[in-house]
Amino acid sequence: MGGAVSAGEDNDELIDNLKEAQYIRTELVEQAFRAIDRADYYLEEFKDNAYKDLAWKHGNIHLSAPCIYSEVMEALDLQPGLSFLNLGSGTGYLSSMVGLILGPFGVNHGVELHSDVIEYAKQKLDFFIKTSDSFDKFEFCEPSFVTGNCLEISPDCTQYDRVYCGAGVQKEHEDYMKNLLKVGGILVMPLEEKLTKITRTGPSAWETKKILAVSFAPLIQPNHADSGKSRLVHLPPVAVRSLQDLARIAIRGTIKKIIHQETMSKTGNGLKNPPRFKRRRIRRRRMETIVFLDKEVFASRISSPSDDNNNSEDIEEERQEEEETKPSELKPDPPVNFLREKVLSLPLPDPLKYYLLYYREK
Repeated sequence: MGGAVSAGEDNDELIDNLKEAQYIRTELVEQAFRAIDRADYYLEEFKDNAYKDLAWKHGNIHLSAPCIYSEVMEALDLQPGLSFLNLGSGTGYLSSMVGLILGPFGVNHGVELHSDVIEYAKQKLDFFIKTSDSFDKFEFCEPSFVTGNCLEISPDCTQYDRVYCGAGVQKEHEDYMKNLLKVGGILVMPLEEKLTKITRTGPSAWETKKILAVSFAPLIQPNHADSGKSRLVHLPPVAVRSLQDLARIAIRGTIKKIIHQETMSKTGNGLKNPPRFKRRRIRRRRMETIVFLDKEVFASRISSPSDDNNNSEDIEEERQEEEETKPSELKPDPPVNFLREKVLSLPLPDPLKYYLLYYREK
């Protein structure tokens, strides 16, 4: 039983494999996937499996396979400033990646049934904000999570530009999900065992596209046995940013522009990610299959064994290249957080510096 792509040794190699298999197709989605290490959302004792293209579940904690998240992110067609609702937000891994694209003026809300998973998601979000160097490369739309059944959202809630549901939706709830969308919005959800993209083209007009054959555990139906009454879920309010917060965003943006200009003047190049070592690439003949894992099924693209002979010459050439470049295989220096260095060098009071850096530990 395997995933749609081969396992990676680290997060970057996992993303390389997803790109090679055409699950990640756009630069925005690639940047978001590289910025957040999937292993950070695993419990410590399970991290050895973090870079496999497999779903993971432990108790109420659940992560879909990377190829599923890739298809979801691509189908959502995310842009800065949009509003996003994640139904079944789980660990917050997907919501955090979305937040990197939405930017400071987006809206990022999640609804999760289990309160213990909400606490887990908040811990992981706090860890990312405080420790990840990737955080300073973006202006982040921090997700807000509420506990409740996503089938009981208050009817007077605001509508969203983008909606994702991470559980199987029964046909009877299709219209309910559609009504969460603004005109022009996109809904992605598992519907009738197909990952489905629905675009609202008018007040009562829709375009539907089937993406992948999947099978998620179905949405849990509301249980009113205790009180007999519906427990309406009230989504977080769309808050207006404070003037202080807007000033921080503007100052950080200005500093980033200065750093970019300084780098351009010195090297003639913009700020780029440090080069990664060339990996051996094996061309695969892709075919669709179905992989079953813990109630979740996803389409898998695997190589045909008959391709191995065709690739032997390519592999030998690449092995020779690796031998010739062995001195460069030493680990590169860790990337420099230019924004942090610049802020700390400014003639400002320490509390203001720390505010500009979101009181981050690194």
